[in-house]
Amino acid sequence: MRDTLLSKKDAPANKWFYISAIILLFPALLINLGVLTFIDDEGIRSLVALEMKLSGNYITPTLNGEFYYNKPPLYNWILLVFFQLFGAVNEWTARIPTVVALMGYAATVYYFFRKHYDRETAFINAFLLITCGRILFWDSMLGLIDTCFSWVTFTSFMMVFHHYEKRNYWALFLTTYLLTAIGFLMKGLPSIVFQGITLITFFIYQKEFKKLFSIQHIVSGLMCVALIASYYLVYHQYNDLEVVFRTLFTESSSRTVVKFGIWETILHFFTFPFEMVYHFLPWSLMIIYFLRKDLFSLLRKDHFIFFNLLIFLANVLIYWTSPQVYPRYLLMMIPLIFSSYIYLHKIHKAERTWQFIFIDRLFLIVCPLIGVLSLAPLFLERTQDVSFLIVKTLTWSIGLLFASFLYYRFPSKRLLSLIIFLLIFRIGFNWFVIPDRNGEDYGNVCRQTSIEAAKILPNKKMYVYRYTVMQPTNAFYTTVTRQEIIPRKLNNFDLDAVYIIDPVKYPEVVYEKLGEFHVRHGRKIYDVGILK
Repeated sequence: MRDTLLSKKDAPANKWFYISAIILLFPALLINLGVLTFIDDEGIRSLVALEMKLSGNYITPTLNGEFYYNKPPLYNWILLVFFQLFGAVNEWTARIPTVVALMGYAATVYYFFRKHYDRETAFINAFLLITCGRILFWDSMLGLIDTCFSWVTFTSFMMVFHHYEKRNYWALFLTTYLLTAIGFLMKGLPSIVFQGITLITFFIYQKEFKKLFSIQHIVSGLMCVALIASYYLVYHQYNDLEVVFRTLFTESSSRTVVKFGIWETILHFFTFPFEMVYHFLPWSLMIIYFLRKDLFSLLRKDHFIFFNLLIFLANVLIYWTSPQVYPRYLLMMIPLIFSSYIYLHKIHKAERTWQFIFIDRLFLIVCPLIGVLSLAPLFLERTQDVSFLIVKTLTWSIGLLFASFLYYRFPSKRLLSLIIFLLIFRIGFNWFVIPDRNGEDYGNVCRQTSIEAAKILPNKKMYVYRYTVMQPTNAFYTTVTRQEIIPRKLNNFDLDAVYIIDPVKYPEVVYEKLGEFHVRHGRKIYDVGILK
């Protein structure tokens, strides 16, 4: 498979598929990126970074001035770089790191797969990552840790295989443990778990378990510990470490059978595969390629594909047996399983199996149908306020229909055509769905009212009154508007300050109400006022 599947005659035409996908990638990922209100986790990441900037303390993360223990600070430092680079702290600058990480992740997939396969196969594997439903229509639009963390973790998987091929054990252990340390400083214990499972599984499979006791492994592991410890030695100068490590462990174990019990875990075990197929459509439909008697022998023929599937199965078991799992936790494993789909796709295509015919015909019908239905924004009441409605709708529809034509006209390029189709679909999603969703989103009300409330008496100090639950989204927008940390005040109240008060939690408090803002969870209203 290392030789190209394309003749020199086919190469110029194929080049335009590549160029089209790359050009479409930028508007697909960037249009209206900063429109939607932060979800909670985005608010947390950005608020922690913002409070570092406001306090000048880049070592100990805080939320509303209180120590934040759930995640180490590396991703917050990355956010700060982008905040500084673009000179603003907002939704767009918080989400751009995700886009950059996604493109870097896809480039890494291409780089490693190109070592084994032709350019087209490597390109398709890279773009399958970008265009799977979960990433294209959700995670690529959010300012979260997971895409960057997944990029680091996937790179570590690849280092294991490629350095092992050369029997370069120093490079294998040093690079993967360096990446483990980077991953830990982003997300904590999951990075160590991935490293441990991957190395144990791989070296047992290779019948070289003793390598885990080699000097190369021991030295590299100690280097990883030293890198992580160096941060916490500095951290210890500001805060006690006991709560930090207890919280990191709790954060990692809170989604497992330990918390949810055996019956919920059993139910999750049976529903998990179907949920993941749904989240990673349309490419996850190729799982039907696994329905063949000679599957194992076929996979064993390609050592790289078998490694990918082996590492996928070993690591996915953690999430398969953990009831509370979000699909974004699996992003580092998606190219591993997708690679087996593409490998089997070529075999099924050559044999014209029923699985191939089903998938091939399905998109032959669905793509043009979606192309026709994409004219709907012209007639929907909710999209009538979109600027240049007719131009955007016709451009979108013609683009989808043209991609559908490419799918029909060039059977050998159907995966590339489908990638182009999905990128065009995302552009229309950006034009029509995101503005409509923002207009109907209660989160937007929370954002706007939080900004307005933060402008009240800007020259006075603002506090959160006692144990009023300050939700991350509101906390971010009030803090970024006032450009100061809004700490919690438990006693010794300053009667000249402004307070954020939950009137339901504290009905007995007497204050002069100056404003209010909406909070997303519970759909409550918090008051802003001066205590009497």
